[in-house]
Amino acid sequence: MKRNSDELLTFILDSIAKIASLHHQEKLLPELSKMCRDIVFAERCSIWILDKKRKKIWTKVADGVKPIEMNTNVGIVGNAIENNQSLIINDVQNDMRFNSNIDKKTGYLTKTMMVIPMENKSDEVIGAIQVINKQEGDIFSELDLKYLTLAASYAAESIGTILLMEEITQTQKELIYRMGVTGENRSKETGYHVKRVAEYSWLLGKLYGLSLKECDVLRDVSPMHDIGKIGIKDAILNKPGRLDDMEMEIMKTHVQIGYDILDSSDLPLLKAASIVAHEHHEKYDGSGYPNQLEGEDIHIYGRITALADVFDALGSERVYKKAWDDERIFKLFREEKGRHFDPKLIDLFIDNTEQFLAIRDEFTDV
Repeated sequence: MKRNSDELLTFILDSIAKIASLHHQEKLLPELSKMCRDIVFAERCSIWILDKKRKKIWTKVADGVKPIEMNTNVGIVGNAIENNQSLIINDVQNDMRFNSNIDKKTGYLTKTMMVIPMENKSDEVIGAIQVINKQEGDIFSELDLKYLTLAASYAAESIGTILLMEEITQTQKELIYRMGVTGENRSKETGYHVKRVAEYSWLLGKLYGLSLKECDVLRDVSPMHDIGKIGIKDAILNKPGRLDDMEMEIMKTHVQIGYDILDSSDLPLLKAASIVAHEHHEKYDGSGYPNQLEGEDIHIYGRITALADVFDALGSERVYKKAWDDERIFKLFREEKGRHFDPKLIDLFIDNTEQFLAIRDEFTDV
């Protein structure tokens, strides 16, 4: 199967135009894979990403199979990446480098293959494009290699940008978590508190019906709920007993302090974190603070984090109290249903208690 020069140019321009219109990697990456597959009339295409620290490669996109991960010193793709060398192999089954385990698992027979390493703008190898089995039983040619190299160079630029954005996002998440831990450490609480609150919040969000994307955002930002405590004096924050009225009013300012720290950012994650910091002490009946919001006027992130935080706080020992047992906590939740807490969230919590206790057991304080 071949294209003449006009057909090839039309294919490339159409593919680039379609890819340029896509802004979400969930749609972009499969389209890049399709372009690389179809430009050489292959049956399948996989986009492999290199994890240098772990010395692993894994499939970002893979036609016909579930995600795959393997060591860089295994298989033809790993060999191409380690040596930064493009490969044409038209007798794969007899190639010493071929890892046949995937074929055995899927029942698919790999006969021919091309692999093109991808480089970022710093000329560092970031992964590879792999195409498998020329259609109609044909073999791959040097001309196919040129075409795939052309497609792979375009794909590499897009994928490099995606990986950079993912790294930036992951750095933001790590900083948010670390800031949350720092805030909790000032009040003599462990980092596991924010971890548990994050996991409880994700689970509550999922049970409530939030999208997985929203659940992930909530897990990422809930550790920042008490970041405003960095502005509260240690004498109040770590007082071994009940706060008096004046001290309590000072303590309440931590929600506004946290909001002011976070809301000035244009980053979506920090904007979401500002909501959690500001609203996690609001109460469903309007008796909370700082704005006496009521019912669903309280953002769902605030309602969820409030329940997650109280559950963990009551079950943990603090400088001013002993840990409560579970039955006492559950009794309080039933009493505060529709008062302090969203009644739907309380029902979801009670109906799924074992899942929350499993999270607590997984992240127990040492």
